Amino acid sequence: MWEIILWSVVFVVSLTVLVKASDVFTGSAEKIGIMLGIDAFIIGATVVSIGTSFPELVTSLVAVFTGAPEIVPGNVIGSNIANIFLIMGTGAIIAGKLQLRYNLLPIDLPLLVASAGFLALMGWDGEYSRGESVILMLCFIVFIFYTVENSRQRKVILPEGADKPVRSIKPVITLIASALMVYLGANYTIRAIIELSEILQIGRELIAVTAVALGTSLPELAVTISAVRKKNVEMLVGNVLGSNIFNSFAVLGVSGMVSSLPVSPDLLALGLPAMIIATILFLVTVVDRQVTKWEGWIFLILYLFFVLKIFHLI
Repeated sequence: MWEIILWSVVFVVSLTVLVKASDVFTGSAEKIGIMLGIDAFIIGATVVSIGTSFPELVTSLVAVFTGAPEIVPGNVIGSNIANIFLIMGTGAIIAGKLQLRYNLLPIDLPLLVASAGFLALMGWDGEYSRGESVILMLCFIVFIFYTVENSRQRKVILPEGADKPVRSIKPVITLIASALMVYLGANYTIRAIIELSEILQIGRELIAVTAVALGTSLPELAVTISAVRKKNVEMLVGNVLGSNIFNSFAVLGVSGMVSSLPVSPDLLALGLPAMIIATILFLVTVVDRQVTKWEGWIFLILYLFFVLKIFHLI
């Protein structure tokens, strides 16, 4: 009993440190992006999305190096589902309606669908091999090159209320310090998962696809609330889109190059299909450049259904 309480406290504290440090990391990354004069959507799709996905990357690498590679697919798949159903759903409900200025159909949305498709196809045999992970990393490099190239063709639009770019070394120092705290938080989060899964006899991947995925998606939720408050829909949608592509290509790719990643039967039966459904619904809802409040509520209900289903509660 005391072991459960102890490791539960460790899990909550370390996850809190991970999320808070990631928030500081993201804020610093965003300031650096603004200093460089990068457009709001591009900041969301690259700098902020990579920053808010940093917890997923670090926890996945720590999981691999501590002998728990099965956590990685659950973390990535669960985070992608949470980003669309929970993050987009919450943003749409708070804002009332998310109205986009950019047409994402020509390139951005196909890249998102492709990342989810690759993830599903490669994991369908129950494992992500090192060779498949290399392919995922190559896809991520293509995405980065496209985004950078595309940013040159878009007029720079700073987030509403943002100060004019001021050159400073402070964001860089904060970025490095917060990255260290992210690592420490991730390390103890993974240790707590391993201990709790053994004590409670629950699959590590189930904890990863729910509790860890939700916890590491909190930075995206914080960015969403901030973006809605500042009426910066481009940042919100760009962040969700970029985070999911980064998770699918980079997080899984980097981790998979270190070690092959097993996919549990529960993830094959429910996790991967749920991620594909979430991606398709994202495509359908934003193709007309808007997400309504009612679509947001549907997203939240679907996320609740997924969590209850993964634990066989319904």
